[in-house]
Amino acid sequence: MQQEPRQPVTAENIIPEPDGHEKLGPLRGQAWLTLHTNQARRLIRGRNGTKGRSPIIGLGLFADRLRLIWQAARNDDPYADWWLIKVHEAITEREALFQRLQRDLDERLTQMGSIEVAVAVSERPYRIPLQFANPYAYQAARLVSTYDAVVCAALTASHIGALDRASRAHVIELGARKIRGLFMIPQGYRFLRIERSDIRKGNEKSIQATQFMGTVPDDVLRGERRAPLAPTQRCLSSGFSRNLGFHHAPSAPETEPPVDKNDDA
Repeated sequence: MQQEPRQPVTAENIIPEPDGHEKLGPLRGQAWLTLHTNQARRLIRGRNGTKGRSPIIGLGLFADRLRLIWQAARNDDPYADWWLIKVHEAITEREALFQRLQRDLDERLTQMGSIEVAVAVSERPYRIPLQFANPYAYQAARLVSTYDAVVCAALTASHIGALDRASRAHVIELGARKIRGLFMIPQGYRFLRIERSDIRKGNEKSIQATQFMGTVPDDVLRGERRAPLAPTQRCLSSGFSRNLGFHHAPSAPETEPPVDKNDDA
C-alpha cells in the first residue's frame, strides 16, 4: 500500500498547542567507565593519608574539587579560569604521552611474526557509573580509561616476552604518576569569593589571592584566554558566591569490586 507523502512543516499547518500543555522534560543520560586493571582502578578512589603514608587524590575527589572551580569560573573568578586552563593543558599533555606509549606497545605486539596476539582483558572488569558536573571530570575519566588500555598492553607484552619487566614497571608507574599529578592540580586552588573587579581594585581579596595562588596572567585576567571547555560566564553582582550551593554527584560505588588477579602478568 502506497503511503501518502508527508506534508512539509510550515507556519500554516502547525497546530498550536493548547495553553498549559505539558512541556518536554529535561534530558537525562548515563555514562559508565569500565576498567580492566587494578592499577587503573586504584586511581579512582585514591588513598586516605595515614601515619607514614601521604594521601593520594583519586578521580572522585578531583571531580569534587573541580566542580567548585567550575562554578567559580562561571561566576567571573579569573583564578578559576586559570586553573581550568592548567587542567586542560595537563590532560592534553598526558593524552599525547599515552598515545606514544600505546603506539610503542602496539609495535611490540605486532613484531611477533606469525603469532597473533590479543591484548588481555579482565574476566570481571570494574564498571562504575559517572555523574559529574563538568566536562573536564569526564575528560579525566577518559584519561584513566586510556591509561587502563596502556596497562593491559604492557602486561600482555611482558607476558609474551615482548617487553622486559623493568620497562613494564616504568610504563605503568609513569602513567599512574602522571594521572596522580593531574588530580593534584585542583588542590592548589583556593575559593576566596574573588571576582575580576576585586583584582582591578587591588583590594584585600586580591592581595590574599596573590599570596595563595600567585599572580594571574594578564590575558586570563582580561578574559582573552580561557580553557576550551570553560563554562559560559554569568553576569552576577558582587557577593554571588555566598549563595552558591554545591550538590555532590556519586563518583564511585560504595562497595569494592572483586579483586582481579592482573597486577602481575
